[in-house]
This record gives sequence, C-alpha cells and structure tokens, in this order.
Amino acid sequence: MNFFRGVITGQATGPQPTGAETIQKLCDRVASSTLLEDRRDAVRALKSLSKKYRMEVGTQAMDHLINILQTDRSDSEILGYALDTLYNIICNDEEEEQDESEDENTQKQADDLGAQFTEKFIQDPEHVTLLLTLLEEFDFHVRWPGVKLLTALLKNQGVQVQGIVLVSPMGVSRLMDLLADSREVIRNDGLLLLQQLTKGNAAIQKIVAFENAFERLLEIISDEGCSDGGIVVEDCLLLLLNLLKNNSSNQNFFKEGSYIQKMKPWFEVGDDNSGWSAQKVTNLHLMLQLVRVMVSPVNSPGATASCQKSMYQCGLLQQLCTILMATGVPADILTETINTVSEVIRGSQVNQDYFASVNAPSNPPRPAIVVLLMSMVNERQPFVLRCAVLYCFQCFLYRNQKGQGEIVSTLLPSTIDANSISAGQLLCGGLFSVDSLSNWCAAVALAHALQDNLTQKEQLLRVQLATSLGKPPVSLLQQCTNILSQTKSEKGSKVQTRVGLLMLLCTWISNCPIAVTHFLHNQDNVPFLTAQISENLGEDERLVQGLCALLLGICIYYNDNSLENYTKEKLKQLIEKRIGKENFVEKLGFITKHELYSRAALKPQPIFPSPEQMLFDHEFTKLVKELEGVITKAVHKSSEEDKKEEEVKKTLEQHDNIVTRYKELIREQDSQIQELKEHVASMTTQTDQMHATISQQLSQIQQHKDQYNILKLKLGKDNQSQSSTQVDGSQVNGLQTEELSQLREELEELRKQHTLLQTQLGDKDALIDNLKSAAQTSECSGEGSDNTELLQELEDLKSRVQSQLAEINHLKIERQELLRRAEAGASDAAPSSDGLSDAVKAELESRLTAQTSETERLKESQTGLEQQLASATSTVAILQTEKTKLQSELQESKKEQDDLLMLLADQDQKIHSLKQKLKDLGEPVDDEDDIDARDQTSDEEDEDED
Repeated sequence: MNFFRGVITGQATGPQPTGAETIQKLCDRVASSTLLEDRRDAVRALKSLSKKYRMEVGTQAMDHLINILQTDRSDSEILGYALDTLYNIICNDEEEEQDESEDENTQKQADDLGAQFTEKFIQDPEHVTLLLTLLEEFDFHVRWPGVKLLTALLKNQGVQVQGIVLVSPMGVSRLMDLLADSREVIRNDGLLLLQQLTKGNAAIQKIVAFENAFERLLEIISDEGCSDGGIVVEDCLLLLLNLLKNNSSNQNFFKEGSYIQKMKPWFEVGDDNSGWSAQKVTNLHLMLQLVRVMVSPVNSPGATASCQKSMYQCGLLQQLCTILMATGVPADILTETINTVSEVIRGSQVNQDYFASVNAPSNPPRPAIVVLLMSMVNERQPFVLRCAVLYCFQCFLYRNQKGQGEIVSTLLPSTIDANSISAGQLLCGGLFSVDSLSNWCAAVALAHALQDNLTQKEQLLRVQLATSLGKPPVSLLQQCTNILSQTKSEKGSKVQTRVGLLMLLCTWISNCPIAVTHFLHNQDNVPFLTAQISENLGEDERLVQGLCALLLGICIYYNDNSLENYTKEKLKQLIEKRIGKENFVEKLGFITKHELYSRAALKPQPIFPSPEQMLFDHEFTKLVKELEGVITKAVHKSSEEDKKEEEVKKTLEQHDNIVTRYKELIREQDSQIQELKEHVASMTTQTDQMHATISQQLSQIQQHKDQYNILKLKLGKDNQSQSSTQVDGSQVNGLQTEELSQLREELEELRKQHTLLQTQLGDKDALIDNLKSAAQTSECSGEGSDNTELLQELEDLKSRVQSQLAEINHLKIERQELLRRAEAGASDAAPSSDGLSDAVKAELESRLTAQTSETERLKESQTGLEQQLASATSTVAILQTEKTKLQSELQESKKEQDDLLMLLADQDQKIHSLKQKLKDLGEPVDDEDDIDARDQTSDEEDEDED
C-alpha cells in the first residue's frame, strides 16, 4: 500500500523505477491481488499514468483492464477507473498532439496509437458487447466514461465498430436510451456518440430513426431554444443530417411523421436582426441544410414533390421568404436561404406561383424576383450570393412555362413599362454590361427562360433593342452576334462573356427552325462561325471554338431549307471546304473534354470556387450531350440519306399523330368508363339504402302486427271476464238494448247471406255435375269415336299411299327394262326389219303413256289423301283444345266450390259466435237442429192435414 501511495503522491522512497517498470508492477498487482481495494488502487494509478505513458499502459494493461470490466461488475468505482484508463489510451488527445508537434514522425506515431489500440480492443467483438452492457448502468461514473470510450472507438475504427454494434442484440436501443438521460452531460455526449455511430451506415440510420429519434431530437431542439440555442442544438442538427441525408427511407418516415411541420418555428426570426451570434448563425445554417436535404434534386421526384407540397401547406416556404426579404440578415444565412428557397420551389408549380407573388418590403413594392436579379447583375455583390440568385432564378423557371412566359413578356414592346424596372430589363442590362460575370449570369438566366419552350423562343425573336440615337433598332438575336464579333476583335477577349452568349444562342435556336432561319438570315454569322472554328488558337479559345461548332451544327440539324443560300447541303459543303469534317467533329468534342464541363454536369446548383471558372451551366451540359451525336451524324450524312431520314421522320410523325389520336380516344373512353363506374357506385349505394329502408319498414310492420295481436288477445280476455261477472237484466256486460237489437239484425243478415251462399253452392254443384257428365260423355262417345275413326282413316290413307308408291316404282322399273330391251333390239336388227321395230316402239310408247297417266292419277289421289289427313289432324287439335278448356273450367269450378265451402264455414263460425253472445246475454236463440225439427214437425202436420 505504501508503494501505491508513493506512486500516487509522488514521494520519493529510494531509487525511482522507470515508467515501464511501475506500469508492469501495477499490472501484476491488478492481476494477482485478491482484495478489491488493492485492485482499485492499482487501476487508479494506471489511470493517472495513462496520459503520460500512453504506449506502455496500452500495451501492458489493456487486457487486465478488460478483465476488470468482466469480473468486477459490482464495483462502479473500479469500473469507472478502468473505462477512463481505456479512454485515455485510445483517444487521440489534442493537447498531446500539440506537445509532440516538433517531430513529424513522433506525431504520426501518436496519431496511429489510437487506431492500433482500438483495433486491439475490437479484435474480440465481445469487448464491444461488454461495453454496450455497461452503458445500461445508471451510475454516472460508469455510464459517462463508457459513452466517451465508445465514441473514441467509433472515431478510430468506425466501420468495424458499427458492424459489431449492428449485430449486437439491442445494441442501438441501448445507445438511444442515452438521449433520455436526465443528466445533460451524458445526453450531450450521447449525441456525439450517435453522430459517430450513424455516419455512412444506412442500416443503423434506419434503426435509430425507428427508435423515435426524430421525436426526441426535435424536443431537445425546442427545449434548448431552437436557433437561439447552444452547441447542443448544433449536435442535434448534425445528427438529424446524418439520419436524413441520402436515406430515402428515413426521409419518407420524417415526412409521414409530420415532422416537417415542426420545423416551421425554427425560422421565426424577429424584426430586430442585429447582433446575430456565431452559434445562431451556425444553427440556422444547419437548419436550412436540413430543409434542403428533404427537397434535394438528387432525391426521387415523387418524394421531393411531396415534401415541397408539405412545406408550402404548413407555411414553411412563406417563413423562408420572410427571412429572404428581411433586413439585417447575415450574408451567409441570406445566401443559404436563397439556395433553400430555390430547391423548395424547383419543379413545383404551386410553390413557383407563390414565389412569383412575393414582394419585397420596399416603396413601391417590387417583386422578389426583380430584387434578386438586381443583386445578380450587381458586380459589387459577393460572388457566392450572385451564384445563389442565379440558382434561384433557374429553379423558378424549371418546368415552369408560365413563369418563362412572364419573364419573356417583360422584354416584348407591348408590355414594357418605362416607370418600373422589370426582370427582362435587368437581364438585358446584365447581358450587355462591361462585367463578364454579369454577362454570363444574364445569358444563362435568359437561356433558362427559353429552355424546352418553343413558344418563348419564337416570341423572343420579336424583341428589338435601341443601340444608339439615329440608328434603327436591332433584334436581340442580332445584338448577341454583334457582341460576339466585338469581343473577338477586342484585345484580351472575354472568354466568359463569349461562352455565355454562345450558350444562349445554342439554347435559343435548338429545336426552333424559325430561329435558325433568323440567325442564318444575317450574312455575317456563318462566315464568323467558320472563321472561328477553322483558326488555330490557344487553350483558352478551344472552348469557344467548340461552342461555335455546336452552334453551326444546330443550324444544320434544325435547318428547314427555307433559305436557298444556307440549306443543309450547302452548309455541309461549306464545312467540308473551309474546315473539314474531321476537324469540325474534333472541335465539337472540345466541349465535353473540358475539365469544368464534367463538374457542371454533376449538380444543378452552380458551385464554383472562383468567378473565372464559371463557364458551364448544368442544363446546357444536357443539351450538349443530346446534340453532339446527332450533329456528328448530320455532318457526315449525304443528301440522299437526308431525304430518307426526312421521309422516315414524316412517317414517324404520322404514326405519332395516329397514336396521339388513339391516346385521346382512350382517355375519353377512360373518362366515360370512370363516370359510368361512379354512376353505378351511386346507384348501388342508393339501392343499398332502399333495401335497408325496406327491411326497416318491414320490421316495423311486423312489430305493429305483433302489438295488434297482443292487444286483440287482451281485448278478448277482458270481454270474457266482463261477461262472466255482469248479471244485470236491463244492462248486461255494459251493453244497452239498442246494442242487442243491432246484434239481432246482424244475425239475421248473416243468416240471409248464409242461405244465399248455400243456394249459390247448390248451383255450382249442379254445374259441376253437368260439366262432369258432359266431359265423360264426350270422352266416351264423341271424342273417342271421332278419334278412333280419324286414326283409322289415317292408317288407311297411309297404306294406300304406300301401295301406290310401290306400284309407281314397279312401273318405273318396267319402263326402264322395256327401254333397255328396245335399245338392244334396235342395235341387233337388220336394216330390213324396220317395220317390226316401229311396231315395238309404238307398243312401248302406248304402255308408257298408260303408265304415265296412271302415275298422275295416283299422285292426285295421294294429294287428296294428304289433304284429308291434314283436316283430320286439325279436327283432332280442335277437340283437344276444347277438352283442355273444359278441364280448366272444371278445375276453376272446383276451386270456386272450395272457396264457397270456406266462406260457409266462416259464416257458420260467425253465426255460432253471435248465437253464443246472444245466449250469454240471456236472449232465447234457436239452434239449427231445433229449427230443422220444427220444420220437420210442421211438414208432418201439413201431411196429416192433407
């Protein structure tokens, strides 16, 4: 123990051992000591030596320290010392690097120490898993050094440690719990840990996002004061950028979780914008970058459009435009805000329309576009700000034909307002300015106003410029070519200005034959281009030569041969004579081989380190890529091939027209089908509603019936109880004398009806008996005999017809035999026997005549028999019809009889019930048996009297 106290307190106790010897003794004590206090003191001593003797401690003590982490889990103090020691030997301390900066080799070795020790630590993945387990300890002295150690491991060997954490069970979830720690030190270091953990690993980024990271980070940012917060807000924003950048899944999750709406309060900047702190500028800059990540042009178009829509609906775009037009905003924040607004409105018609309506708070108010363009063409503004304004203008016009038309209309004579500054006037002023950067920016901005818009290309041909007093106005197209020739003749030609004008001209006349005709109509343009291409100039002029070759190639490819002197064929002959086809193609290739071309083709945003390198536009690189191949083919093609190609183009156009018509027809049919489907759906809904209503009404009817039956039963029971209890003579059961007389009258009427029904029933019975007898008689006598006789006649007719047919066939056979014999006899007889043959012929003819007449007679008799058969068949059908009719009448009579019997039964039941009521009332009532007995007695008396 005295030894450890000496090491710790620094007291000299004899000869001092070296650092390596001391560390070795301490390591032996850690490994061999059985007392926890001894091991704790040894680890504390190693911690104090770990910064000065980093190499020795890391080499000798790392395994012992890891063993302490595994075995002494119950003692938080020794765990904290061990973790701190491991952190000191793995982390690259900045102070140590500054002290050792004298010797480069020594510093390089020091920088590599952290990576070496980290690699040694993570050789066994269980060490990282052990560290993740220790992070679950709530004790501050264990959790905080554990967070710092894991952060240092990720800094030194990020990819390997990420892989171990990813496969560790609940590894990421344990680290996410750090954000919920109430101790700010651990929470803040947890943010730094998650920053290192999520760098470049999409899988971990997704897991962290789905562990509710967005909600927690936004809460921390809000609690810390948003943009006015401190370094913690910056760390949260950096972590959010790691989670969202180039991760479409997390971006979609962020949007679907309605977290975009929670970003709006970040940009609520007050009126007093003076005194922006450096931390606030950093925070707001990161917030703007976070918005740009969600609407970046490199994202999928669908995801970008959805985020743009959400930002407009929640008012985030409006908030950004407020910052854009505010005063006192720092230049770098203003620049980043312009870039952010640019990408929020890029390709979104709704957002572009809103941006066009934004006005600057000036007197009089001016559109925000005009104010921004004034900054772009002002050479005193910062270069980065001018690039941002150009990018904003390009995004405003991207796929916005309405905005393109509004910009071009400000240049037309009919819409120019002399009292106000318009966007077109600013662009023309910048185009003809003495500042090369203003020339280039204005030319590119005007080219974007014509991008993929044939109508505006033709409209811009109408623009006329007044160059000087006393001279006629010159078209804008002609003025651009004049400036090209002037800058070429000037000493120290402005390459940036010429490149900008050539890009404008190429965009203007591409895919516009009318503009090509206007360009070729000037006799000086083609000689100027051929002279530029054919010259042998330096490296700086090669790009201009390539652009001139591209412009001349566009004049060939989009030429409609309306000018006789500059048809396609004549221009190709001119190239072959003056330049040479191979030389022309080589000069055309100078564009794509330029080093700045590939840089501009990467992103739409114009980012250049210096104004001199600002030569290419992103959209123009697409145009070059599209036209370079077709122009090369067009130059090498012969006139016959051109004719064939034109014919093919016409055929394709016809096919396209046909396809377009069919597409329109299909669209109409689709719309009709959709309307019919909607109609069917509405009808189905109405039908369902009607069925539901009917079923409801039926249920109500059934309920009413049940209630009625219950009331009826109750009423019957009440009547019976009242009749049994009431015995009054003059008023029985509550009924008066009038009611009794009314009941007697009803009883007499029912008796009369009963008698009448019995009479009708008797008549029906008699009618039924008559019908039955008639039917039996007809079946037995009439119909049976008639049917039998008719069938017999039919059989006789059939037999006679068959015998006659057999006789006819026999006659035909005899006739054929006689003819055969006659022909044979005529061929064998001599010439002298003519008389015999004539007699035979006469006999044959007479027999044939007789047979023919017999045949005709038999046919006539057959016809007559067939007519008789048909009449007999019709008679049978008539009889069958009458029989069916009689049977149906019989069935109806039986049915009526049954109905009458049922009516009689009902009447008897009613009479019986009425008699019962009369009996209950005490009235004398005669039964039918008594009446029959009296009638019988009276009849007997009458007979006796007789």
